[in-house]
Amino acid sequence: MLKAATAFYYRLTLDHGRVVAILLVLLLAGAAWQSQYFRIDASTDSLILENDKDLRYYADIEARYGSQEFLIVTYSPDGELISRRSLENLRALRNDLVALPPVSSVTSILDVPLIDSPRVTLSEIQEHTRTLSDPDTDYELARRELQTSPLYSQLLMSADGETTALLAYLKGDEQARSLYRRRDSLRLKQAEAGLNPAEAAELARVSAAYESANAAAQANKKQTISEVREVLDRYRSEARIFLGGLPMIAVDMISYVRNDIRSFGVGVGLFIIVLLAISFNSVRWVVVPAGICAIVAIVMTGFLATAGWPVTVVSSNFISLILIITLSQVIHLVVQHRELHQLDPSQSQRSLLQQTIRNKFMPSLYTALTTMLSFASMAISDIRPVIDFGVMMTWGCAFAFIFTFLAFPTALAPLAAGTAPTARRDVTASINAGIAAFVGRKAAGISATYGLLVLLGAYGIFQLTVENRFIDYFKPSTEIYQGMVVIDKELGGTTPLDVIIDAPRDFLEEQAADEYALEAASSGGLSATSYWYNAFQLDEVHAIHDYLDQLPETGKVLSLSSSMRMVQMINGDKPLDNFAMAVMYAQLPDSVKTALYDPYLSADGNQLRFAVRVIDSDPNLNRDALLHKIQQDLTKTMGLAPEQVHLTGALVLYNNVLQSLFTSQTKTIVIVFGVISLMFMLLFKSAKMALIGTLPTLIAAMLVLGLLGLLGIPLDIMTITIAAITIGIGVHDTIHYTYRFREEVRTRGYAGAISRSHGSVGRAMVYTTVVISMGFSIMVLSNFMPTIYFGLFTGVAMVFALAANLTLLPILLMKFRPFTVN
Repeated sequence: MLKAATAFYYRLTLDHGRVVAILLVLLLAGAAWQSQYFRIDASTDSLILENDKDLRYYADIEARYGSQEFLIVTYSPDGELISRRSLENLRALRNDLVALPPVSSVTSILDVPLIDSPRVTLSEIQEHTRTLSDPDTDYELARRELQTSPLYSQLLMSADGETTALLAYLKGDEQARSLYRRRDSLRLKQAEAGLNPAEAAELARVSAAYESANAAAQANKKQTISEVREVLDRYRSEARIFLGGLPMIAVDMISYVRNDIRSFGVGVGLFIIVLLAISFNSVRWVVVPAGICAIVAIVMTGFLATAGWPVTVVSSNFISLILIITLSQVIHLVVQHRELHQLDPSQSQRSLLQQTIRNKFMPSLYTALTTMLSFASMAISDIRPVIDFGVMMTWGCAFAFIFTFLAFPTALAPLAAGTAPTARRDVTASINAGIAAFVGRKAAGISATYGLLVLLGAYGIFQLTVENRFIDYFKPSTEIYQGMVVIDKELGGTTPLDVIIDAPRDFLEEQAADEYALEAASSGGLSATSYWYNAFQLDEVHAIHDYLDQLPETGKVLSLSSSMRMVQMINGDKPLDNFAMAVMYAQLPDSVKTALYDPYLSADGNQLRFAVRVIDSDPNLNRDALLHKIQQDLTKTMGLAPEQVHLTGALVLYNNVLQSLFTSQTKTIVIVFGVISLMFMLLFKSAKMALIGTLPTLIAAMLVLGLLGLLGIPLDIMTITIAAITIGIGVHDTIHYTYRFREEVRTRGYAGAISRSHGSVGRAMVYTTVVISMGFSIMVLSNFMPTIYFGLFTGVAMVFALAANLTLLPILLMKFRPFTVN
């Protein structure tokens, strides 16, 4: 069976190469056509935990208190903010933003009700709600109110009165939201209890519909942001203006990802061509490898587009990785072909190709399988973009192997073998020969050095953290970074956190049981039936608000407390009793009541929402510690029952992602090394190789993770993949070296095998590592800092892996002698 398959493969690629070439051309044409549907996703949906239970609660809270996407425009005029000229410009800017079709409304200091400019009574506010746009408004009083108001200070107006914010609310897509909620509901049920066939079919249908709706929404957001920026550009001569908000961040990140894919692909491609030209000094050894890399990259892009598989910030480097992995496969074939030709210049091209394939097929197959398994191990992560990246690259590795072994012999078969390479002692050969001699002389010293490095790496790993600032993901030159700094420092913080406080359980149970008493009390209004909206509980509401407000990590805090302080001003600064609270709730205009009550108090008055904004640029911010502190202080210090307190919002969801990084990293490494150990045992039929084969890449992974810890660089959604990639790609060299070493041992013994293996396959290892390391270094061109760290440290890890494979691996092979000498 195997012999027949081998014969068919040789006939197909060596005798009927035109058929293969035609099929490849057709496949490439189809993939290139499908590439127009290639999609990038940088929405918040792509940066959350898979089946996060906190996400369900977050969605419920959003539905209860309302949620609408908005953009933040910070506006700092050259002159006085509260002046006729500045307000006229601000009004024109607001009107231009409102005129944009995707914008539903804009909230600014021009529109919000003023109650202390001068002070108004309940009857006055019922007749007319004063705003800054009213001609008789006192500007000085308005400035003072906006700077000190419990609602507006550090929300719409900075503390120094020099910067204001416009909140441009965008029209929502209710169909997309409905699909999103249904999809996540089915996903959660699938994770907890499983789905029946009808529900599984519905999940597939809803997921496809949501992906389509999400793609359309992203296209609309891109157009919206472009239109908003065109409007803002017309006013930049009058003021310092920054644009912020999640929709803008998502759009800009898509732009970053698209630019990264383009620049990384082109950069790595050019570097591949230059390196091949320098290394082999032959046109065919530039054109054929580069052509195979291009085939795999185009097919992979078309495959992702056809499958509707979007690329995220985590997988934005997939083109670079595909090119690197493919070239690694091809270079080993090229080096083997040239070595065989040099040994016997009289051989025909067909004979050279057959021997090359025969010698390299099995180690290449096992390297492809181990790399695929390394990437596939990411599927155990709880982070959706990491899962998608792992599965995506698993397919990419399969394509790299298949098309390399189809295109390499097909492309070379029609060509004559040509002039045999001359034996020359290049720099690579000299270095490898020196390393081989050094290994033979200093085995004990090298082993001891690696022992110390392992200890150092382990120490660094224990210094690793997952706490990182979202603002640090971007270069200071980007508008995202600059806008976040302004919002953080002057307008109350960027990252939302909701603290939800329920009424005590016994109150809710009594209320539910005593329907007659509830009906009788309802005649007294909300203050008579609710737990929180009454004079008896107002002090506790104020205490919770003040506690959250005094935390150094928090900026603006809005709640029923801030609303009641405004209402007390309307009440002539008199303390609010239940009667006054009931009257205010009933008599305030709907527009005012919507702003003061609806976002912070449930309809039945039994749940409070404290809308907190956290200062993400705070260098001392530790999200996990902050969340635990709030939970603990509210329950142990302030006496609330644990079941009353719920923390939710973007901060909680993002923290869940960060806290999962350690467990995901550990699980991934354990599974990867278990699988690779098994692969080595099967490939070399030796239990000793299960240990020997994994140690070099294990040490390389430990060293790069330790280096991250020692340098104080936290793990994030991209650096978490470094260890798996290091293992997956680094083990290529281990397998190729060991495979060649085993062949050489049979005739040259262990000492001779080291020298011979370093001089042959060792050169290919150096070439591939240089390509990989330099290819990853191109990622420093990204605007996304995790991508930069990923590129730099993965490149460093590849160098560590090469060093371990050229020094420690032969020492281990000499020490444990897993192979028999003839």
